[in-house]
Amino acid sequence: MTIKDWPSEDKPRERLFRIGAEALSDAELLAILLGTGNSRETAMDIARRMLSLSEERYGTSLGFLSGLSLDELKGMTGIGPAKVARIKAGVELGRRVYGTVQPGERAFVVRCGRDVYEYVKADITGLDRECFTVILLNARNRVVSKEVESIGSLDASLVHPREVFKNAIRRNAASMVLVHNHPSGDPSPSDEDIEVTRRLVEAGKVLGIAVFDHVIVSRSSFISLRETCPGWFL
Repeated sequence: MTIKDWPSEDKPRERLFRIGAEALSDAELLAILLGTGNSRETAMDIARRMLSLSEERYGTSLGFLSGLSLDELKGMTGIGPAKVARIKAGVELGRRVYGTVQPGERAFVVRCGRDVYEYVKADITGLDRECFTVILLNARNRVVSKEVESIGSLDASLVHPREVFKNAIRRNAASMVLVHNHPSGDPSPSDEDIEVTRRLVEAGKVLGIAVFDHVIVSRSSFISLRETCPGWFL
C-alpha cells in the first residue's frame, strides 16, 4: 500500500494543511520532503528508517540532516539524487530562515559567550562534523544574521577573510561573532582555531568590522576565546 491509498486524514501533506506543520512528527515532515517512496517502501517508511538510523548514529533523530554529506545521503537505500536535493535544500532554507531576524521580531542581543552558546546550541551542537558559522551584529550587538560559512574541519588555509567579511560588508554589520562546534565534545581550541581567530581579528581591524568573539561549542559546554584570551580582541 502506498501513501496514496491511505485515508486522507492520515496522509502527511493533508495533515499539514489541516492541523499545521508544527503538529506533524519528524517522520511526517521528512516524508513530505522525500515526496515519494519506492516499490518496497512508502515515503513514511523511508523517513522512519532514516530517523531511526540517525538516532543510532548521532543520538538525535534529526542529526543526519545537517551532518551527512550529499554522497552519504545518496548512499542510503531508497534515496536518489532528487530526494537528496530536496532534503538538503530544505535544511539549508531552514538554516537561513533561522539565522535571519524576521519582520517584527526582537533581535537577539549578544553580550557574552554564554549568549552565543544559547543562540546556536540547538542548531549546531548535534552535528557530527565541524560547522563554521558567522553571526553578524549591528552597533547595539543585536543579531543581524547567522550564516554557515563552511562544513568540515576548520583550516586556516581554507578560511579566506574576503569570503568571511563579504556578507558583513553587504549587510553593513558593525561586528561579528565566529562560532564553530567540536563534535568530539571537547571545546578546547586547536592550533588551527587560534590561527583562524587571529587572522580574522586582524582582517576585521583593517576593514573596520570587529570580531567580537570566537565561541567554540560542544553538546554541553563552550569556550569563549574573548573571555579566555581578551587581549586578542582589543
